[in-house]
This record gives sequence, C-alpha cells and structure tokens, in this order.
Amino acid sequence: MPEPFRAAVADMRAARMRPEVLCEEMPAPQRIAPWASALSADVTVDGTDVGTGRIILLHDPAGNDAWEGTFRCVAYVRAEIDPELITDPMLAAVGWSWLTEALDAHGASYAAASGTVTRVATESFGGMGDEEATAQLELRASWTPVEDEDGSLGMAAHVEAWGELLCTTVGLPPVPEGVTAMPSRRGQRGQ
Repeated sequence: MPEPFRAAVADMRAARMRPEVLCEEMPAPQRIAPWASALSADVTVDGTDVGTGRIILLHDPAGNDAWEGTFRCVAYVRAEIDPELITDPMLAAVGWSWLTEALDAHGASYAAASGTVTRVATESFGGMGDEEATAQLELRASWTPVEDEDGSLGMAAHVEAWGELLCTTVGLPPVPEGVTAMPSRRGQRGQ
C-alpha cells in the first residue's frame, strides 16, 4: 500500500462525527482504482434511521486526467424528505450547495467537483392507496481532495464534511458555533 494512501486512510478514520451519525468501514470497490477505502453511515434520530450514505477514497498513483490528481472522493447520501419539498425547483441546487458549503466550512480543499442531485416521489394507489406519499433526496458526488502545504489531503475534514452533509440532508439543525457535539464512536454497531 503506497504511503500517501495509507496516511489518507488513517486520516479518514480519525474523522469525528456527530452522535447521530453511526459510521463504520465497508468494503471498497476494487475495480475503479488500484487502491480504495470506504466508509458507510446511517443517521439515526430517536432510534429511527433517517438517512444513509457512503464515502469512498480512490487512489491511482499514476494519476487520472478526469480526477485532476491521484486521489478522488466519491460520496453518496440518501434521505427521506417532506413530500411537499419535492416540487421546489431550487431543491437540487440547494442540495448541491449543502455539499460545497460543508466542504468549505470544514476547510476541506478540493477541485473538480461533479455530481447529481435526484428527487424521488412515491405515491400509492389501489390496495396501497392509504399509504402516505414519500419523497427522497439522493446526492451523488465526487471531488478531488487537494493537498495542503504539508502534503496532507486532510481526509478527516472531507469525511466530516460528508457527515455534515448527511445531517443537513435529513434536516438536523447545524451545531451552533462555539458548541462541540460529542462525537460518535466508530463501529458502534458491532459493540
């Protein structure tokens, strides 16, 4: 394992998440890049899972022109939203801004960001007609983490920004400035 990738993975594991975010390692895809590491998370409020996501760090020491670098973050977030929001024409743009604002707020330097925001509405009919309408927001994104002056990618900041994106998408209020949330412990499910 190349040392830059080993250091980046160690930094990913050092990320601190809000207590509502239950985060653990998951198998990473093997065919996208020579090296990969992945985390998955669920956002749980009052014992109910209200959102889910994953973040994958890819590394190709030879570089990738599309990435504009040798590393790439790939993230996914899905959350239930109020069905009335699904018709808001600004929802997708706002969803994308949640990602870029979270990266900026955590000081996660990045380049070549791209992705999609998908709105899904479900209505039931016939024998299922009494079920309430549901709606989901899905965000799929990728970006290239940029090294700081010390040569670090600052992957903890990228993972923490992804965790904030999860919380924002499910509608949790931001942690007030000057207040530190007690972080969750990694791997809580297995304990």
